Amino acid sequence: MFADYEKTEDDAEKQSLAGRICAALKVHTQIEEEIFYPAAYEALEDDDLLDEAEVEHASAKELIAQIEASSPSEPLYDAKVKVLGEYVDHHVQEEEKELFPECRDSAMELKALGEQMRTRKEELSAAS
Repeated sequence: MFADYEKTEDDAEKQSLAGRICAALKVHTQIEEEIFYPAAYEALEDDDLLDEAEVEHASAKELIAQIEASSPSEPLYDAKVKVLGEYVDHHVQEEEKELFPECRDSAMELKALGEQMRTRKEELSAAS
């Protein structure tokens, strides 16, 4: 969706894409914070990556709030969406390269956790 946003010049399409991006990220962060992070904090000895991820979530939530409270015609709107995309990209890279390998090497019940997260995502998506 971020790539589609970068390609469009139409304000209505930008607003629609930004809304979809924000909604998806709000569901994603809520699921990680409710289910994944508590399990990872319990299973992993080193909390540094999880602490960083929580700070990244806080920064992303702040940008999401700013994006949702404004429109493409306002100054910095495009920059906020772009920076949000950069935050997400950085966050995903850290999770995939550092956090997830540690989780796979731990005693975490990843399949059960994944199912719990999938169910919660369906609940949150249905509510929005």
